[in-house]
Amino acid sequence: MNFVAVVLLALAMSTDAFAAAIAKGAALLEPRWGEALRTGLIFGVIEATTPLVGWLLGRLAADAVSAWDHWIAFVLLGVLGTRMILSALHHRAEPVQKPVKHSFGGLALTAIATSIDAMAVGAGLAFLDIGIVPIAGAIGFATFVMVTVGVMVGRVMGRIAGRWAEAAGGAVLIGIGAVILWQHLH
Repeated sequence: MNFVAVVLLALAMSTDAFAAAIAKGAALLEPRWGEALRTGLIFGVIEATTPLVGWLLGRLAADAVSAWDHWIAFVLLGVLGTRMILSALHHRAEPVQKPVKHSFGGLALTAIATSIDAMAVGAGLAFLDIGIVPIAGAIGFATFVMVTVGVMVGRVMGRIAGRWAEAAGGAVLIGIGAVILWQHLH
């Protein structure tokens, strides 16, 4: 696999995480660069790890992984997105205080949900004579950069759209899950 192919693969694998990062940034109270970098690091490490796990699983049982990966992503993203929408729509008598940062667990769960496709790519690459470590590193780095930028883009969107940005972010997560499912079923 040449350099251009690796870069394109890395960018393709990080687009779901970028969309989720925009939603995460919009749900925060004025996220700063430190929080954006933290979020990017969490997503980047997980996104770099999943193709390695997929590659190992692919070596062991590729059919079992590819048979369920899209359903796992669909359910995780659907639950997270629905939670975000319900949180945004929940009527409160007093103004909602947005958090300053997301919990590690919430970020990790979202990162895992958006990186299921990278696991499937790793499983597929297990059958080719390609070094998985540089590819996983490229995917992780691209995700780190795109998620860091995505959180800051979400900051601007959150200011403009208010609580509806969180609902829109939830809809985006549900949409990503639906697209992943549709792509695998067709």
